[in-house]
Amino acid sequence: MATLKKFVPPVEFHPGITLSDKLKEMGMSVKEFAVRTSKPEKTIFAVIGGKSSVTSDMAVAFESVTKIPAHFWLNIQRGYDEYVARQKREEQLALAYEWACSFPLAKMMELGWIPMVKTVEEKVKALLSFFQVSTERAWEDYYLNQQLKVAFRISLNNTKEPHAISAWLRQGEVQAAETEVCEFSEKALREAIPAMKSLCAEHPADFAVALQELCAKVGVKLVYTPCLPKAPINGSTRWINDAPCIQMTGRHKRNDIFWFTFFHELGHILLHGKKDIFLEDIEYADKQKEKEEEADAFSSRTLLSQAEENEIIRQGDFSADTIRYYAEKFNVHPAIIVGRLQHKKVIPFTAHSTLIEKIELFN
Repeated sequence: MATLKKFVPPVEFHPGITLSDKLKEMGMSVKEFAVRTSKPEKTIFAVIGGKSSVTSDMAVAFESVTKIPAHFWLNIQRGYDEYVARQKREEQLALAYEWACSFPLAKMMELGWIPMVKTVEEKVKALLSFFQVSTERAWEDYYLNQQLKVAFRISLNNTKEPHAISAWLRQGEVQAAETEVCEFSEKALREAIPAMKSLCAEHPADFAVALQELCAKVGVKLVYTPCLPKAPINGSTRWINDAPCIQMTGRHKRNDIFWFTFFHELGHILLHGKKDIFLEDIEYADKQKEKEEEADAFSSRTLLSQAEENEIIRQGDFSADTIRYYAEKFNVHPAIIVGRLQHKKVIPFTAHSTLIEKIELFN
């Protein structure tokens, strides 16, 4: 019994080249080979000319005539197809460089979101891998054209910097995927709010980590993501794989703004369900604006109720000692009262800066 000979030519060669060489070796014409394999002559010419692929059916037929195993023909075709696809991919990567330059690549590399790379091809590849998309068009469909509304229910078309914002949001997804939390419970979350507010009032050095732990126990993923250039965002809320996720930057570095933002995002979770994603700097429709206002109201009354605010304003003494007195009485940090009074223009924005704690979420 004859032994089937195994050939391993370079994978970038089309199998038609090997077939042509083999026919010459056997002294067989294309017409004769077509007859012996029961394939149309034009099909064999197309394969030899690199215009047609070798199918499984062809490979088996070729094996009988050439004594070259079917798997060889299929492997070389597969290798050639991959080579062609990768060549096309290289062309796509080169064309996507302008798109890649729209992202704050230097900062993303500095933060470790993407690897430190230098060439055009490496930068584009790094971005595509980061976003888990295969092409620039796929990124546009996901973040701009709302092709996947179940997962991403807003378009960033109306934002000033969709590229930077999408990168910030994507990093939040990466962090959320690495965050372990208990199963979400709305009841448990509502019951945990007093403890969260006490954490605000006490402001321990590890408040940021302690808050993450409180959130994790009730099924909320809280992640801290630095701002990117041109994307000055305070926070965002969305549901990722049936778990609510709050993403914050702490960019103002003031504890009063940090806590107002946190409870604002918490309000979205409790008031607005799973369908929407809430993000600053978006041109919202009227109904969405209403939800933002509702989240603001939730945060305001959670930190300092209207009755408590009225009592403070009514007594008319806004000295540091009085603010500390009311902060202790209402179990809130003095900075919250200062921020509220500044916002209401009861006191100047420069007043009582010593009562406001500076925070640094990132070293």
